[in-house]
Amino acid sequence: MEERVNPRSGLPEDAAAVVSSVGGSGVAMVISDPSREDNPIIYVNKAFEEVTGYSRSAAEGRNCRFLQGEDTDLADVRKLKAGIEAREEVVVDILNYRADGEPFMNRLLVSPVLNDEGDVVLFLGVQQRLSDDVLDSGSGLSRQLTEIQHRVKNHLSMIIGMIRLQARETENKSDFAALARRIESLQMLYEEMSGANRAAQNDSIALGSYLTRVANAIAHIDGRSGIRTNIDVARVRAPLDAATRLGLILSEIMTNCFQHAFVGLDSGLVEVRLAEFAEGGVRLTVADDGVGIPAETEWPSRGSLGGQLLIGLVDGLSGTIQVTRGAAGTVVTVEVPAGNWNEDGSEIAAEKE
Repeated sequence: MEERVNPRSGLPEDAAAVVSSVGGSGVAMVISDPSREDNPIIYVNKAFEEVTGYSRSAAEGRNCRFLQGEDTDLADVRKLKAGIEAREEVVVDILNYRADGEPFMNRLLVSPVLNDEGDVVLFLGVQQRLSDDVLDSGSGLSRQLTEIQHRVKNHLSMIIGMIRLQARETENKSDFAALARRIESLQMLYEEMSGANRAAQNDSIALGSYLTRVANAIAHIDGRSGIRTNIDVARVRAPLDAATRLGLILSEIMTNCFQHAFVGLDSGLVEVRLAEFAEGGVRLTVADDGVGIPAETEWPSRGSLGGQLLIGLVDGLSGTIQVTRGAAGTVVTVEVPAGNWNEDGSEIAAEKE
């Protein structure tokens, strides 16, 4: 049975930065770049804005210490600084201040994100505002935050590894221009992941629901008036690693579509479909009625960052990608075989990467 989703009513307009949550509590995420002077913030999510009161534009470009204040314990500051300087994971409960001056206790987990050579390329921070009762019995919360942090860090490492391949070719070691959009796809995954029934579902999520969030977010970010998006997804569960890749695959395909398919056109249609094969596995289709890919153009191509990332993501699922040029527009079809997960959504251990 298939579930039709109306993109106009599926998500609020800020779907591109859905607030991640654990047990109903907002989880704020922040990423900084140690290759730049003073390790400035290069990305924060919506939950960070809500927890701290600072907008993304007010936070990006600054060191995270701007959240500290008069009564912040210097011992906590030294612990945090020592962990960052040592390029090690560090956890600290530290007094921070919101934009309006209100103090709050912040459980901060900071992890270095390494490249394949062991160098630190980013720092990932996961933050949780603590109440008094959480401070008294917060060990369970810490475990949940640590789990989310490790998953985010691992997936960031995968993305950054592919970005670095392109950076080597362009000699641009800080080529993270499209990183924020890809991180947004992960943000939506962690909201789905944090649902109350996650443990009962063998660490899997509702793939159709997640991909619907991604499609709506990309349509909101990159779309424009006159370009409609229709979404039709099957009810199917997938393990988190497979869902991560499929979400990023959909993000890359739709972004390319909105950027190139409707040049010179005032209206158009993008259709996103997810179907489950009878014997397991899925087919993801993105079709548009735009100008079509020129016959001489090879896409996806390893010569571009997006194409290289897309090919790597599909290969990581042992899947296939096919691009069909029609009389009107383009159809991109990604097929993933059943071997990547069982019927209950749990991964087959022998086939994990």
